[in-house]
Formats: sequence, C-alpha cells, structure tokens
Amino acid sequence: MRNLKLLKSLKSSELQGPGSPQCFCVRADTGSLLVASHYSITEYDPRTGQVVTEASLTAEGFLPEDGSGEVVGLQELAELESACLATAGGDVILFNLNTCKLECVGSVDSGLTSMCWSPDEELVILTTGQETIIMMTKDFEPITEVGIHQDDFGEGKFITVGWGKKETQFHGSEGKQAAQKKIQEVQPAAAWDDRRPRVTWRGDGQLFAVSAVCPQTGARKVRVWNREGVLQATSETINGLEQALCWKPSGSLIASTQRHPNKHSVVFMEKNGLLHGDFTLPFSKDQATVKDLLWNSDSTVLAVWLEDMTAGEDKQVNTYIQLWSVGNYHWYLKQSLDFGRDSQKAPVCVCWDPERPLRLHVVSSNWTCITYDWGWTTERSPGLDATDNANVAVIDGDKILMTTFRQCVVPPPMCSFELQMTSPVNQVTFLCRPQRTNQLAALTSDGRISVYRQDSGEQAEKTTNAFRTMSRPLVLQKTFRVTVHQDEPLALRQLLWLEGELFVGVCPGLLPTSSTLLMLRPAPDADDTLTVRSEVEVDGIVISTVHCSQTGTVALQLEDGQIRKLLWDRPELSVEEWRDSSGCSINFPVPCVQTALCSISGEDYLLGLTDRSHLYAGDTELASNISSFAVCNDFLLITTHSHTCRCLQLSALSIKGLQVALASDGVQNDETLRRVERGSRIVTVVPQDTRVILQMPRGNLETVHHRALLLAQLRKWLDGLRFRDAFESMRKLRINLNFIYDHNPKVFLENIKTFITQLNSINHVNLFLTELKEEDTTSSMYPRPEGSPVHTPPASGQKKVDVVCDALRSAMESMDHNKFFLSILTAHVKKTLPELEIALQKVHELRVNPPQAPGAVNAEEALKYLLFLVNVNDLYEHSLGTYDFDLVLMVAEKSQKDPKEYLPFLNMLKSLEPNYQRYTIDKHLKRYRKALHHLSKCGEEHFHEALQLVKEQRLYSEALRLYTADSAHYKALSCAYAEHLMEQQQAEQAGLLLWRCGELASALQAFTSSSSWRNAICVAQQIPLPPDQLALLARDLAEKLTEQRRYSEAALLLDQYAKDCEEAILALITGAVWEEALRLIYMHNRQDITETNLKPALLEAVSSQTAFLEAQVATFTRHRTRLAVVREQKEKARLDMLDEDGPDCPDAELYSEASSVMTGSKYSHSNSRISSRSSKNRRKAERKKMSLKEGSPMEDRALMCAMSDIITTVDKMREEMHNLLKALLMFQFDKQAEKLQKAYEEALQMMEAAAPEVWPEGQQNNQAPLTGPNSTANSIMASFQQQQRPAAPLQAAEVLTPPKMRSGVKWKLTVLT
Repeated sequence: MRNLKLLKSLKSSELQGPGSPQCFCVRADTGSLLVASHYSITEYDPRTGQVVTEASLTAEGFLPEDGSGEVVGLQELAELESACLATAGGDVILFNLNTCKLECVGSVDSGLTSMCWSPDEELVILTTGQETIIMMTKDFEPITEVGIHQDDFGEGKFITVGWGKKETQFHGSEGKQAAQKKIQEVQPAAAWDDRRPRVTWRGDGQLFAVSAVCPQTGARKVRVWNREGVLQATSETINGLEQALCWKPSGSLIASTQRHPNKHSVVFMEKNGLLHGDFTLPFSKDQATVKDLLWNSDSTVLAVWLEDMTAGEDKQVNTYIQLWSVGNYHWYLKQSLDFGRDSQKAPVCVCWDPERPLRLHVVSSNWTCITYDWGWTTERSPGLDATDNANVAVIDGDKILMTTFRQCVVPPPMCSFELQMTSPVNQVTFLCRPQRTNQLAALTSDGRISVYRQDSGEQAEKTTNAFRTMSRPLVLQKTFRVTVHQDEPLALRQLLWLEGELFVGVCPGLLPTSSTLLMLRPAPDADDTLTVRSEVEVDGIVISTVHCSQTGTVALQLEDGQIRKLLWDRPELSVEEWRDSSGCSINFPVPCVQTALCSISGEDYLLGLTDRSHLYAGDTELASNISSFAVCNDFLLITTHSHTCRCLQLSALSIKGLQVALASDGVQNDETLRRVERGSRIVTVVPQDTRVILQMPRGNLETVHHRALLLAQLRKWLDGLRFRDAFESMRKLRINLNFIYDHNPKVFLENIKTFITQLNSINHVNLFLTELKEEDTTSSMYPRPEGSPVHTPPASGQKKVDVVCDALRSAMESMDHNKFFLSILTAHVKKTLPELEIALQKVHELRVNPPQAPGAVNAEEALKYLLFLVNVNDLYEHSLGTYDFDLVLMVAEKSQKDPKEYLPFLNMLKSLEPNYQRYTIDKHLKRYRKALHHLSKCGEEHFHEALQLVKEQRLYSEALRLYTADSAHYKALSCAYAEHLMEQQQAEQAGLLLWRCGELASALQAFTSSSSWRNAICVAQQIPLPPDQLALLARDLAEKLTEQRRYSEAALLLDQYAKDCEEAILALITGAVWEEALRLIYMHNRQDITETNLKPALLEAVSSQTAFLEAQVATFTRHRTRLAVVREQKEKARLDMLDEDGPDCPDAELYSEASSVMTGSKYSHSNSRISSRSSKNRRKAERKKMSLKEGSPMEDRALMCAMSDIITTVDKMREEMHNLLKALLMFQFDKQAEKLQKAYEEALQMMEAAAPEVWPEGQQNNQAPLTGPNSTANSIMASFQQQQRPAAPLQAAEVLTPPKMRSGVKWKLTVLT
C-alpha cells in the first residue's frame, strides 16, 4: 500500500546541439548522460550542466551531414571505457570516452535496425535490414547469423500426447460446432507501427526476445532465443500486438502492448510465448500509442511511454509517461507525467538509471534533460487520538483508494471507499491538525489540489440491505487551482497541508542546486485559487518534508542529508539549521528515503531510514537492518530484515538505550519483540489502539496486536478503571486475566464492585475466577516497564487467590446474591483449599428454600454447574463428608453412578448409631483423625476397634488426647505407643510413657536399653530392686557407658551403686580423666593403684600424643609442599590458555585458582550421572571426586580439605593436652611434660603460620576484577567473566575458607616454660 513520491527533480537546459537527440544511455560510474543525435555523440553531466566529451558523427562520415542519418542503438561499455553505437546505415562505432575518438568496428551493407547488448556486456545482438539477427562477442567477433523469421516453433515446442483428434474432443457449451470453426484470420500490425524489430534481454543474460512483423501475416510475433542463438519458442498468434517490448529483469515475463477491440492493454508473455496476465491502460482503444515499455532495474516499476494518436487543433500531440507497480496481482498507476502538447518539450528518449532503481531520465526534443528521483512512501493519516481513523491512501491513476483501518481491515486492491478525480493523482497529503487528521488533499497531474473532508450528515447509521456502513466516504469540499508556474511535470512536490487552507510545497529553485519553499493560501479575490503568499530559497535540494502534529514542527531534509527546520508560523517563511538541546547542528550522515519526527526523552529528533536499511536519529545510527518504521503516540515500531517487529517506548529510552535495545536479540517474555512473516512492512498503527497493520511482499495484509502496545493500552485502561475494555481485549487476545489484579492489587480490591458492575456478566466473572493463579504475572509473563511504579499487594498474609476469591464473593453477596450465585460458588471452589462443603451446603439451602426472584438460579442448575467445576467423584465424597444424606443423594443423582453402587451403602450408614455412622463415613473418606474422634465417643465396645485404628494409622498422640490419664484406655494406648517407639529405636521416650502409666518393669527395661542410667536407677529404686540386683544393674549400665566412651558416668555407677572403687578408678584412667581418678584413689586410700596403673598410663599417653603430633605435622608439611606445586602448574596452564585463545575461550575459566581441571590430567568426571542423586549421595560423590592422588582433577581442593581437617583435629587437643600436662607435673614427669608442651606448641604455630599461604586472601574474595600495571587485556577480561559465573557449591566454599583456631583457650603451663 505504498505510493511513489517524487523526492527531487533535476532539470538541465544547458545542453544544446544541432538536430534532436535520438538515443541516450547513462554511465553507471559517473552518472553522466551519453546522448546521440543526427550529428554527434555527447557526454553530458546534468548536475553541473557541463559537456564532458563530444564527437561529431558527420565529420567522420558515419552519418550524412544533411541530418537524415539515424542512430538505432547506444550502449556504454564500462570495461572498454567506451560507448558503442549503431547507425541505420550499418556502421557499428566505438566512441572512446577518454580520447574522444570514434572507431568503426564493423559494418553491415544492408543496414541496421537495432542493437542490444546483453546485461553482462559480453554479447551484442544486431538486427539487419535483411531481417536477420547477428550475434557477436564483446570483441565484435561474429558467433552466428540467423533469420528473424523462422518456420520452426523452437526447441521448447509443446508435446502432443495424442489423445484423439479435435473433432472427437468435448467442447462444452459451444457444442460440436466448435470443432468446425475456422481459424480466425490474423490482423496485420497497426499502420503507425514502425515495423522495426525490437530486442530485449532477460536479466540473467541467458535468453533474449525479438519482436518483429511477420512477412506472411503482417502481424508481430515474439521469438525467444538462447545465448547461443538457438530459437527456443515462438509466441502464439496475438491480434493487435504492438511494437513495445521489454523483459522483466528479475522475472520470466516479457511485457508488450496489445490493442483489443474495446481496450488497450499491457500484456505479459512467458518465455514459451504464452500470454500470462495483463492490465488495461486508462485510455480508449484508439486514443494513445505506446512508444515504449521500460522496467526499472529492480523490477518494481514499469514505465509506459505514450503519446496521443490524434493531434489537437494545434496539430500537436500530448505525451505521457506513466509509472505502474503491482501488488496483490493488481496493477496500480502510481504516477502520470503529462508533458503537454509542445513538441519541443516532448520526450524523445526515456530510460531508467542502472544504479538507482527509482531514478528516471528524460531527454526532450529541445535537449532538455530532466532527472526524476522517486521514493516509496506510505501515505497514512498523522493523528494520535481516537478520532483518527488510521487512514491509508493508495494512488491508482485518477482514483485514491482509501482504507480506514480503525473500522475495518480491507485487503488491497479492495478498499473502504474510492475517491474519483478528474485527472491522475500525483501526491496525497493529510491535514496535520489534531481532531481533523482524516481530511485529505490530493495534487493531480493538471496542477489542481482537491480537498476532501468528512461528511457531517446523518447517513452514517442508515442501513442498506441490513448492512451498516462502517466507513463514511470523504466528500469533495473544494478544488483549488495552483498558480505556480510549471515548465515541466511535477514542478510542485513535497506538499504539506498544515492548516485549514494553508499548504507548503517545494519547487525547483533559481539554481539547479537549490529549492524554493512556497506557502500557498487562497487568493483574496478568488477563494478557489491558491497563490504564493510567502517563499524562501533553500541552499540545497529538498528531498523530504515532515510535520509533527503534536508540536507543529516542520523539518526538511536536503539531498546530502542536512536537516533544516521550517519556521512557518510567522508572517514570512524562514529556514534554520536543526540543532539539539546543546545547540549543536544535527544532520543525517547520508540521505534518508523515509523520515518522521518524534520525541525521545523529551527532545525532538528526526528519524530517518536510508535505502540501505540504516535507521538514524539525527546523526546517530540506531540500527542497520531496518525494513520499515512508524511512530505512533509514544512508541517507535520497526520491522527488521531478521523478520521481527520491535515496539519501543520512546519516553522511557534515551538514544543510547534505543541503540542497545535494537542491537539485542530480546530476552524471554520480552514484550518489545515479536516474530513476523518474512518481508513484512508496517502500513500503519491504529492510534490509541493495539493494532499494527503489516503488508506482506505479495501485497496481502496482516493485523497483529503487538504485545508492547497491548500491555501499554491495558495499563492505561486499568489505571482509568475501564475494566470491561481491558477484560474484553485480554479475553480476545489471550492475555492472562491475572494481570487485571496484578497490575495494581490495591486499586482492584478497592474498586471490586466497579469491576463486577462493568463486566455485568456471570460468565465473565467466572472466567476471571477460574484463571486465577498464585503467580504474579507482572514479574514473570508481563514485566513492568523500567521506571514504572511497582504496586505491591496488601500484606494480609493470605494467598492471592484466596484474597481475590473472598473479596469477589463478599462483593457479589452484598450486591445480588441470587444473580451472582454461580460466581459465588466458583469463588468457593477456586480457593487454594476448595470450600466444597460450603458450596454444597449453599446448593442444598437453595434446594430447600428456592429463591422467588426472576432469573434466579435453581438448585438443579447450580449443582450441574458445580459438577462442571469439580470432578463428580470428589464432589460425591465431599457431600458424604457433610453427613447430610439428602445432599449426598442430590449429588449422586446428578452423577453417572449406578444406584446399585451407592444406595446400599447409604442405607447401611443410615442404620448405624450417629457417632459410629460418622466414624464409618470418615474412615471411608480416609479422614482418620475425625474417624478416631467420633469412634472415641462410641463406648467401651468399640475401644478395641479404636486401638486397632490407632495402631494402623499411628494416631497415638491424637488418641492420648481423647482419653483421661487415669483411665484403663489411656494405659493401653500408652503401652501400645511405647511398643511403637521401641520399634522406632526411641527407647528412652518409650520408657517415660511406661513409667508414668505404672509399667515399671517395662520402663526399666526400656531405660536400660537406651543407656538412660539415671532414669533406670530411679525406676529400680522405685520398684525397689534388692541391693545385689541393683549392683548388677549398675555394672551392666557401666559396661554400656564404657563402650560409649562415657568413662566418668561409668565410674560414678561403679563407685556409688556397684561399690567397686577399683573398677571405677580404672575406668577413669582409661578415659584419661586424671584428676577424678586421683580423687577416688585418695578417697578410698588406694595409693597402690597410682604406681601400678596411673603412672604407666600417663607415660603411655605422653608417648601416643607425641607420636600422633609428629604424624600430623609430617602429613601437613607434605600436603603443603604438594599444594604449592599443583598451584604453580595450574597457573601456568591458565596463562598459556589465555595467551593462545584469549578471554573468550570456553576452557579458560577451568584453569582459575579454584579450578577443578589440571593440564595433563588423566582423570575425567561427568556430573550428568549424579544429577538425580540424593543429597547424601551427592556429598559422597563430591568427596570421592576430591582425591589426594597426584594428578587427580581436584587434587588442590583435596589437599586443602585434608589440611583443614588436620588443623581442626590438632586444635581440639588443647583441653586434653592441658589435663595431661597437669597430671605429668603432679607426678614430677617434668621432662616429658616440657617435651610434649613444646612439640604441641610448635605444631600449633606452624599450622597457624601456614594458613595464609594455604588459604590466601585473594582466593577467599575473588569477585573483584583483577586490574593493575601487571595485568593484560586477556587477564582483565577473564576476571570480569569470572564475576558472571554461578556461585561455588557450599562444600567448595568451605574448602576455600581457613579453619578457625581457638587461640583463646589456655592450655600451656607456665611452670614448664
């Protein structure tokens, strides 16, 4: 839905010469024109107006001096730096562009009628006066010469499979007479046909087509030849086929023209000669003659060069050039250039630029050169409010196809309505005033401006055949005649409609490199004529103008990318440079074909899109893969060549933020990004809406609701309490309804009645309730925009679903309980813990007391709805749990259950005693605690059943609460509980239960097995046990305590209860409790034990402790030395890796200080097999990975872990060492004590000094980037990447932390120092 808009036109009249131009071409490298006339060939630069080179064709004798000669072809040969031209006399001439010399490279006696070079300039086709084709190389060596007219069809001749004769075929409604019809006679070519052959090449240079008049029939035929000069196909007989011929560069269609009995058409043929589509020219059959057809280089525009067949009263004919494009299989007339009846201004040569696809060159009879530069543009209404209909105007000849996308999306070539003009339309512009942006003005080829406004009549609501009019057509209000002098077509361009009857346009300036801006207003004496009220000359050619309806700013862009600001709201027009907020001049680096004004972070910017897909904001490049863009309200929407559509909020981003956002690929749940179909372009965005209209390459339309626009609109509606609009949009576009609450929980809860009133639908409220989830959609699915306020839910302690359900239920019950009954049921069922019993009870109440209000729901409908929400079996069981058999029957009747299944069960329940009935129901429903509660009320005869239930379901604690402590039931339950605890290896708790219920023997046994000796002694004395049994009990308990290394407690039992002091002292000596052993020795006067047991034990302890310390110190030293070697090897490997591959190497991080990989390691581990192990097994696997074997993957960590264990073990010996030293000193073992104290002190000091080396500070806090004079770029990058890695596991963190030593514990003896 794009139009061709004239960006600029360059007219040059400086070139003059004898005769008139006959052929011309464009030099691709310089842009200058090569023009051949009856007398000479000239290279001319239209931008400077200077003749570059010139050579006479008559002086060399190539053309006659009387001007009767003719040049039939001209082609620039860039490789030879020459131009090749062919004359009708038969000469092929090379014109050297450097030396300006002419050279005849060949001649044909019969003369030449045309010359055409292949697109790769490797071959040239010449047609001769003898109706032959000569194919030559670029060195003018002949390849072949064949006749144009061939009797054979060609190599592509169609194959007949022989399915019978024509007379035997079925002919449909025509009947058998169709078989006897004679072949229609071929009509000869028109009288005005010059009967010359026409040659055209396909874009890839593999095929060429020749159109020539057949000598036998006098009609034109098209033949297709390959690159070797072999005929491929001949066209079918086409009556009225004309001379124009042009092969589409990027396609397989050959364009020509055909005159039908009732119309004049451009027709297309395939390479096999068959017709394939056409379109009708806007002329009657004998009104105009097509002189030529020209495709532009990218095959998007077809130029049709025509002139009138009948001369006017002045015996002059009118000349036109029409530009056509195709979309969705419809051909649009986009531009019509009317050159008038002056023969001197009529074009004699027309061609497209080979480098710029939309640049058209025209040379007239009087040597005037005009260059037109076009650009694709979408004419959309500029409104930003809801009154704008999102109009898009498409030019199609003398019609404007209008589509109002706010009301409906009509695929082209259809439209909402058409505006019929009297002349072809050249430009369309919308009024740039708020609330009036639907008004349109059209500039036609006859120089008039037609203004269309909306019809204010009352016909909008009328219906025709039961259809309502969606879009009211615009009506013509006034047509202005423009008094601007126009020497050539489209002298007035870049038209802007700023106010009611104020227009601004651009026309050529006084100099070729300048433009004139005109302010047009109605003349005071003629309101239907627009006159120039003010004008200003601009130093530069204006190629685009753009207006911002919000600020009224008008920006101009010059052909070199400079930006100017037009000050139009003053008595006289003026132009100034575009400056930013700091006063610096801002210009585009390169010219842009599409521009738009917008505000970014409060500052006005001019956005521009180049033909190379670069998007600029002023002089800053934002992105380089943009295919289209549009600015709507506060959003910038773009489509990219990576097939995405981005929507960015301009007020929330800076220029730098826009660059970053457009460079990123988007993250999960990124609302600014969405995928679109390949080649999609933005047509328009509906203001104050969520719709974006995209057009596909073929021409069809697609409407998308971009997530960013949609969420912004939803937030605006929710802030304005427009819940219904938000709900309808979210329901239609599948947005999670939780967003209504999550956007602002406080406001929603405060206005919950407004929400219900606006929805005014039970189904909508139910839909909202059923979609409720605990998830906060504003932090997961639809993140809030940066800088927007965060609305936290009220801190009630309840879950979100429960809060919303309770609030809605309370509001609906207060508004109309009967109307919202189903929604109230939904609120009960949807809660985190569904309140099915309450919902069932309300349904039961509804059945007992039916409401009398009109439209109220009855119990049957309510139950049916409840069964829709909840599984019928669950609902049946919950109804059974209410103990209401009427309710149970009501649910069962609505279910699919067989009455034979539930009626006997219900009858059985009804026959039971109430408490036992409820117990039976609860047990059936597996509600065992409730079942036990009801069973406890059933009396003595059911206690055994209760005890069995307690044992099966392990409800011991609950059962003990239901009976008094002095009852026999309580004792039985306690014994059962104790038995269960004994099985669970909790004998001490079992003993306590047995003790308090009077089972002393069993309690004593439980305490004894659990080594709870104090409780056991108490129970034994409470029994009471005889002294000898008590002593035996004490010895048994002491033996168990000794096995558990509880020597002090064992000694106490042996001394006080077994009365065996010697065994008590020996137990203390074994446990190294020296002072307590000495106390009992002296208390019982057993000094003999000192010599026999105590002193030898002291000396043995000294020996063992010394040996243990020596072993620990040796092991620590060995690990410390090995750790230094391992770290050195790993650091070397890491630096080698960084130097080779840089910081981006994926393996570099494996060689860090805390790495688990070592160069040359033969070990390899995979974590994939242990991902599902339990935490215990994972710890075990981690320990197995940290092996102390040399070269193992985690040897460094294993060494650190081992040294940490050694330090912890040695440090824990402080108290034990202190007691041993005191005992040694007591018995005068001073030397041994001094030696032991010194050895322990040296071990502690050595380990404390080694800790900083084993656990360096940098390793403990390695999150800071490593910088400094010795750092390299690779090492700094690696340190920054280290910050991005996930945190180390807990065990690894523990390894990296040095163990704490208890320096505050006093263990040394001063006497020994």
